[in-house]
Amino acid sequence: MDSPVFAPATFDRRAWPTGGQLDYWHAPDGWPVRRYRLGSGRRGRMLILGGRGDMIEKYLEVIHHWAMRGWAVTSFDWRGQGGSGRLTDDPLCGHIDDFGRWISDLQDFSKDWHREGQGPSVMLGHSMGGHMLIRALAEDAVCPDAAVAVAPMLGLHTAPLPRWLAVAIADAMCAIGKGRERAWTQKEESERQRRLRQKRLTHDPDRYADEIWWRDHDRSIALGPPSWNWVRQALESTRALESGTGPERISVPMLLLATRVDQLVATPAIRRIAARLPDARLHVYGREAAHEILRELDPVRLDALARIDAFLDEVAC
Repeated sequence: MDSPVFAPATFDRRAWPTGGQLDYWHAPDGWPVRRYRLGSGRRGRMLILGGRGDMIEKYLEVIHHWAMRGWAVTSFDWRGQGGSGRLTDDPLCGHIDDFGRWISDLQDFSKDWHREGQGPSVMLGHSMGGHMLIRALAEDAVCPDAAVAVAPMLGLHTAPLPRWLAVAIADAMCAIGKGRERAWTQKEESERQRRLRQKRLTHDPDRYADEIWWRDHDRSIALGPPSWNWVRQALESTRALESGTGPERISVPMLLLATRVDQLVATPAIRRIAARLPDARLHVYGREAAHEILRELDPVRLDALARIDAFLDEVAC
């Protein structure tokens, strides 16, 4: 088995790694989904699923890390965000009519992905990508050999509003025809506003600045707040996953990483779902980690990578 190899400190997070391939995969309905591939595949294949509003560029550092360990790493931008187009006329609104559309995209994409190579197959999802991964596993839509969910969106952090009120507001906004409009504003004009958003995501100002740099470098990949219908779908999809029996049917070995102080997703929901999974391990960080665990300061980030690598060395051989 390969020994752990971490990306060098000099890795340029604002450039595409040498040797990768950026192209488009087309869904059965013809929708172009931006895709990136890097790595030899001697260790196996890994599919990385980003979160809401993410783009491939945010995860080049971890893509490079796993490519250096021998994985053939693939990632893509979800339909409607990153470089995969938009679903409304507002280029900064993160909209989807039905989360089921993303599950179908993931199922179709994974079928082609499985045919691309051999060896162990792993899927890793962050935040919304973690929700999509676990939901797809519960619905038998994907079949990797191992799965990793990092700060998965298994419940939304709606505070200070109670969840029932958040549901009522989202339903009402969609009922009056506001479903395709932004649910809130995302102000980043001042240094104070940027710091507030950064602290919800990561303690690392440099990695946060990388995201801003990529968005400014190519405005076509930039995305702002979600639509009201996205909020409604997220509340409904997380409720349905937890209230159903899907988690108990997931036989794939899974590692879940979370943080106790997450301000975007509900850590108690992660704990509840993890306890129901037949073959799962859960590690919860403390105040040292914000939502984007894989883009945190190195003490947390490297610890997370080491935990994931040790887990995959055990279960995905």
